[in-house]
Amino acid sequence: MTSSAEAPQNPVLIEVGQADAIRRVAVRAREGGSPGLFWLGGFKSDMQGTKAVALDAWAAERKRACVRFDYSGHGESGGQFVHGTIGRWLEESVAVFKRFCAGPQVVIGSSMGGWMALLLARELGRRPASRASLAGLVLIAPAPDFTEDLMWKGFSPEARHQIETTGAWLRPSEYGDPYPITRNLIEEGRKHLLLGSTIEVGCPVHILQGARDPDVPWKHAFSLAHRLPADDVVLTVIQDGDHRLSRPQDIARILAAVAEMD
Repeated sequence: MTSSAEAPQNPVLIEVGQADAIRRVAVRAREGGSPGLFWLGGFKSDMQGTKAVALDAWAAERKRACVRFDYSGHGESGGQFVHGTIGRWLEESVAVFKRFCAGPQVVIGSSMGGWMALLLARELGRRPASRASLAGLVLIAPAPDFTEDLMWKGFSPEARHQIETTGAWLRPSEYGDPYPITRNLIEEGRKHLLLGSTIEVGCPVHILQGARDPDVPWKHAFSLAHRLPADDVVLTVIQDGDHRLSRPQDIARILAAVAEMD
């Protein structure tokens, strides 16, 4: 028997994009009350990760709606990771939000998902969704502008040269096999940079950041906080926290931040 706290067994597949750029995106949408939860995962992660599953279980226990999905080239979605860009993944995020969300939503973004959450808020400010709105953002080790500030600027001259001349470089990873960083990812990412000016999101924001994060330094979170309106912004620094923030005590902090957005 399936517990009510378990995720739907099979994802719904939707098509996003046009012509030769159509992607099949896997979505798990739990029906329930408001405010709903909308999960935006990180670079090279998926909706079956510890934090996403914990949020879905929390929503199920409270009969709250919860939507999570995999970007193209990630998890259960179609497409190849090497073809991914910030713009493509943002297009998918907006499409899933507008199709599956109704009423006020708490958007939870982890790492790259934090960048996506801010871009989604900006997009909704320009073209509001007809059925859904933002109740708040919970950003976990948010990484806006990471393709430029945390990748390109820190790459060795050799890595940059390889990206510029061959179109891709295999980046070593502590979490698994090396993965490609493409010239298209870097160059297209420059169209979506946020940290150069004030970021208006129109809702409360709670940032959770580990002080021992080797991937997104805590100073990056401070830079983001200074770009957000001073009111309704909370920054929690977890002194012994790493990048993933997936320990039980980290999950508890994340869920508490989500609960505050009611």
